[in-house]
Amino acid sequence: MSILRAAETTQRTDTGRQRRGNEDSAFVRAPVFAVADGMGGAQAGEVASQLAVEAFEAGLPEDGSPEERLAEVVQRANRRIHELSRTQHEHAGMGTTLTAAYLDGGHVVIAHVGDSRAYLFRDGQLVRLTQDHSLVEELRQRGKLTEEEAAEHPQRSIITRALGPEPDVQVDTLSQAVRSGDVILLCSDGLTSMISEKQVRQILADAPTLQAAGDALIDGANAAGGKDNITVVLFRVEEVGDGVLDQPTMVTAGPQRNGAAAATAERPAPAARLARTQGFTRPSERERHFGRLGKTVAALVAVAAVVFLIGGGGYLASRQLYFLGTNGQGIVTVYRGFPYVLPFGVPMYETSYVSGVAASEIPSDRRSTLLNHDLRSQSSATNLINSIERGQISG
Repeated sequence: MSILRAAETTQRTDTGRQRRGNEDSAFVRAPVFAVADGMGGAQAGEVASQLAVEAFEAGLPEDGSPEERLAEVVQRANRRIHELSRTQHEHAGMGTTLTAAYLDGGHVVIAHVGDSRAYLFRDGQLVRLTQDHSLVEELRQRGKLTEEEAAEHPQRSIITRALGPEPDVQVDTLSQAVRSGDVILLCSDGLTSMISEKQVRQILADAPTLQAAGDALIDGANAAGGKDNITVVLFRVEEVGDGVLDQPTMVTAGPQRNGAAAATAERPAPAARLARTQGFTRPSERERHFGRLGKTVAALVAVAAVVFLIGGGGYLASRQLYFLGTNGQGIVTVYRGFPYVLPFGVPMYETSYVSGVAASEIPSDRRSTLLNHDLRSQSSATNLINSIERGQISG
């Protein structure tokens, strides 16, 4: 079975031509993405949307189905926004929409409240995945308005569901099967209220990259009037090889050029980076394995870990621990669990996320410290892999 990941991502937000401030917020940290459109005036809308996306910083809960886990984060955000709106006068009445996506294996899971939207772009076709929680959408579903009338209705911005007004909120969730090459678009209504879905589809079809598509979508909405803040998040789904669990590879620091790490040029697009890994040379047997003493220590630790697991509580603890290494193709990978293999070849870890970066792209003097299998929290591992993918790790 193949692993799917978000290979190319981009995020753009713009105030628009008729607003003085931007109340939109976005979250882009694969495999989770979100767009929020705040409301409430002054700084209240900005605060609400920021609180909504910040709820994803801690990651998803461990228990439940992917839809339940994503919805729980939305509920968590709603409770925080509601409480703040009740206790701080300057934030009274604030709220926000929220549309979030979580790439889970061969599916993208959506959680949705309000009139921001999620779309699937596949083979030149654009499919809306979410349903607006708005007065106009309800009228359209009842047959009171046509598609054309709904698009031009003066009250199309009135929403019927949002985060913040009530202590609990109904969250729509769905799971959409995806395949390599699919593009997911999340956007605030500042985009879809300005340009048609037909125009969005054409822009996505014509753009050479997702970054170019994001720029063109923002430009198109502004050219049509830019009456609201505009935010778009795009990511492309890509297959990254056999899903059989790879044993993480210990990467050691290689020789430096002229006594210093080689300077890195401008980072290529993720797809290009992945293509370059085909020529990656795996470390030698001596480099990939511990010495005799190291093996003995590792075996003792593994045995101790088994005793700990049997003793109770260890399994749950391992579900909270992560570490970075490389898979069999030399790709930087986040693993969950302990970096050991039990007797009979049973690993104490599982693949959590495969990045788009080859270990060879990381400056040699940083590899041994970044990919040394140190145990981390989920947020720590996520922050580190995010920095690596953005090219923010330097020598």
